[in-house]
Amino acid sequence: MAQTLVVIGHGMVGHRLLEALAERDALAGPGRTGAGGWHVVVLAEEARPAYDRVHLSAAFTGSTGEELALAAPGFFERHGIDLRLGDPAAHVDTAARTVTSASGDVIGYDALVLATGSYPFVPPIDGADADGCFTYRTLDDVEALTAYAADPAVSTGVVIGGGLLGLEAAGALRTLGLTTHVVEFAPRLMPLQVDDGGAAALRATIESMGVAVHTGVGAGGVQIHPDGRAQALRLTNGQEIGADVVVFSAGVRPRDRLARECGLAVGDRGGVVVDAHCRTSDPYVYAVGECAQSVDGKVYGLVAPGYQMAETVAEALAGAGELTFTGADTSTKLKLMGADVASFGDPFAPEGRDGAVSVVFSDAREGVYKKLLLGPDGALLGGILVGDAGAYGSLKPHAGRMLPGPAEAFILPSTEGIELPGADALPDDAVVCSCHNVTKGQVRTAVAEESLTDLGGIKKCTKAGTGCGGCLGTLQAVLDAEMAAAGIEKARGLCEHFTLTRAEIYEKVATEHIRSFSELLETHGAGGEGCAVCKPVVANILGTLAPDLGLGHILEGEQATLQDSNDLFLANLQKDGTYSVVPRVAGGEITADQVIAIGEVARDYGLYTKITGAQRIGLFGARAEQLPDIWRRLGGAGFESGQAYGKSLRAVKSCVGARFCRFGQGDSIQLAIDLELRYRGLRTPHKFKGGVSGCVRECAEARGKDIGIIATSKGWNLYVGGNGGAVPRHADLLAADLATGELFALIDRFLMYYVRTGERLERTAAWVERLGGSGAGLDHLRAVLIEDELGICAELEAQMERHVSAYQDEWQAVLEDPAALERFGAPARGAVTTDGVAGGCDAPGVDFGGAGALEPGRGRAVVLPDGSRAAVFKDRAGTVYAVGDRDPFSGADVIANGIMGTRDGVPVVTSPMHKQVFDLRTGICLDDPDVALPVLPVLRTQS
Repeated sequence: MAQTLVVIGHGMVGHRLLEALAERDALAGPGRTGAGGWHVVVLAEEARPAYDRVHLSAAFTGSTGEELALAAPGFFERHGIDLRLGDPAAHVDTAARTVTSASGDVIGYDALVLATGSYPFVPPIDGADADGCFTYRTLDDVEALTAYAADPAVSTGVVIGGGLLGLEAAGALRTLGLTTHVVEFAPRLMPLQVDDGGAAALRATIESMGVAVHTGVGAGGVQIHPDGRAQALRLTNGQEIGADVVVFSAGVRPRDRLARECGLAVGDRGGVVVDAHCRTSDPYVYAVGECAQSVDGKVYGLVAPGYQMAETVAEALAGAGELTFTGADTSTKLKLMGADVASFGDPFAPEGRDGAVSVVFSDAREGVYKKLLLGPDGALLGGILVGDAGAYGSLKPHAGRMLPGPAEAFILPSTEGIELPGADALPDDAVVCSCHNVTKGQVRTAVAEESLTDLGGIKKCTKAGTGCGGCLGTLQAVLDAEMAAAGIEKARGLCEHFTLTRAEIYEKVATEHIRSFSELLETHGAGGEGCAVCKPVVANILGTLAPDLGLGHILEGEQATLQDSNDLFLANLQKDGTYSVVPRVAGGEITADQVIAIGEVARDYGLYTKITGAQRIGLFGARAEQLPDIWRRLGGAGFESGQAYGKSLRAVKSCVGARFCRFGQGDSIQLAIDLELRYRGLRTPHKFKGGVSGCVRECAEARGKDIGIIATSKGWNLYVGGNGGAVPRHADLLAADLATGELFALIDRFLMYYVRTGERLERTAAWVERLGGSGAGLDHLRAVLIEDELGICAELEAQMERHVSAYQDEWQAVLEDPAALERFGAPARGAVTTDGVAGGCDAPGVDFGGAGALEPGRGRAVVLPDGSRAAVFKDRAGTVYAVGDRDPFSGADVIANGIMGTRDGVPVVTSPMHKQVFDLRTGICLDDPDVALPVLPVLRTQS
């Protein structure tokens, strides 16, 4: 006979408890394989099911409650769970073992779980209840704040609290377009996660975004306008900050009222006291998450410890009871307002205490701070990473253990020949996913027993990687190591549709004069319709070889269906679905009239402007339909497309050189202009950048570029294979003291050889290393490009000349072509009708104007009468599919701009935002089956 379990609260931890019980087949629902199990009643305070609070800020950019929802479709029905939304518990009677809900229902229980979470702390200051004062905790908070900030009179916001949630709230205010301040009582930001050095780097990054930071001062009171609305915040030092909005994010307190009232033991500072099995002082009552005080005396405010508590209680209720919770890892990795922040272990122990010593790298220019704390025996005690948290996945599992390599190798920007240890250096008991407490050993077992070959399989089998995502790099490393140990060779081919590599595909296209993707797929493909991997690669190759193949614009005919969103709209996609515009400014040289023209365009279209690191002016926030008019005006001012959107030349940076600098030995400005105008538009395996410095002082940072040139007293030194980014690499000297003509000839050869032999998304730095480490790659390049060992130097130079002669500004060509311009129109207006729906169902169908309006393999956005958008696709056989246009991970309407193809024979579309793949038949995300797009029937007459 089923017993009754009452769960009070349905947040992330409460829902994880339900999932854990379901995984143990401990629920008495229709999906149970045997008799017995728990009948569960959930009393939820909010009017919506559990949702992802970790990504709550996504709601400010359009994500809905449905998109953030945690429960898979049909989960509650399948397991017989009685979910009562908007009906919280009002009273618990532990003697009678009953719970009374706010609506007056009395429910008896055999076991009770308190999952009530926490509430935001609001300082007891005057005016805290004024209109314009908010907390930041729930979707209701987000909706209320968004609505209030929409008032044109609201322009400035202040966040009280500079911790995790406070900085997230500050980012939200910026997203809403408010001038933003952060007030933190502690002397530094994020005082619980980072030290003074890390906080300084974080503060510099945040202030560079225009956010004012006030530390070491508290909130004194909210000044209220006579109309009852907040108008200013008074600080404890007497300063006043104009504030139309005040957001309180000064910490949380456990919600333990029910426990106190029914006599359960509660900690001195709050939190329901539990034992190692998360059982309270009453043996029939458990507590999990932020409302519980663990056996170690702590209340954990992170989701990962809450999930571990949920697993512990599920184990006890399922009968095994072997799991215990005695404390948790509080490691954190997240991105706050664009800055990576991570901490793990115990990074705060004073240096020298018990022999502890720190290893620190700091770069104030880049906002990077990294600190590792080592014990007297060299064991890693903890660490802090700000600005660059790329090593987090490698470091965190080693907390409390000896590092398998020098500490410096993990934090210096260049390893200087030191190879970082691989996944094989991690012991099997190392936790690689903190959110779900998954060890390396569990991942290895899953890979071996389930024959897994990709991250999607690991996620499904172990749940690792489905939380914050900070462990994905480590999981991939473990997977690669296991496959290598088992003798399973990673597929050489580009994707499931081609067994050839990119370089091999390039050779086939060039030598066989293949002029389309369809022809290539028919002659050298492995079946299917292509995908978001192979289609852009082939588009890139066809673009490079266009002068030799006699092809036109990249948006002509089938080529348009191959392009990723950036190349399709000739602009860079941004996180909200808008685009950036970056005009070419060769060598960084720009006239006053051109600066004014850019300013006028930005003003007239309401675009955000930013001076980029490549000495360019970026315009952000343009809608696709605005792009043609923007480029007409920019073209009229003498600008051409910078092609910052393609896998091509981004920019050539320069110093002022001999024209102005007293140390300059060469005209770096003119050389940078000449380089940029020669190599513009050349499509390569990945983007490439250049830099020219007029002397050895290297003000243009040329050795951090793919092509770096430094003037000498005898000519120019050419460096190749450098890059910045997550794994910086100094470029290597290929040749010295070159005359200008020699320099261009050698760069021609270098780039065309890279085009021929580079692999997909392989920067020149990685390409040079692949050609041979320890200098062997450079020796190979000298042999081929200088000594002409392969006899191809003249051929490479001639190919570059054909590219230069055939160059056209891609945007100017679009503006002159009415057919190409149609791609930039506003989304079509569609209808919804039940008349003649494909499949004979009664659900409304999308009327989008007929299948003839669609290109095979490319989507079309349709605005429906309710204001929502559909993304409609047609495959090569003529079958039409319609799904929701909103990407569930970013909240942007971009699915129609994704690339259609197949995966294992299934029709799919890949979101252009973060490349998640969705089944067009069911809408389910193949990378995360708990997420789905709505599927819309289409009219029979159009299918």
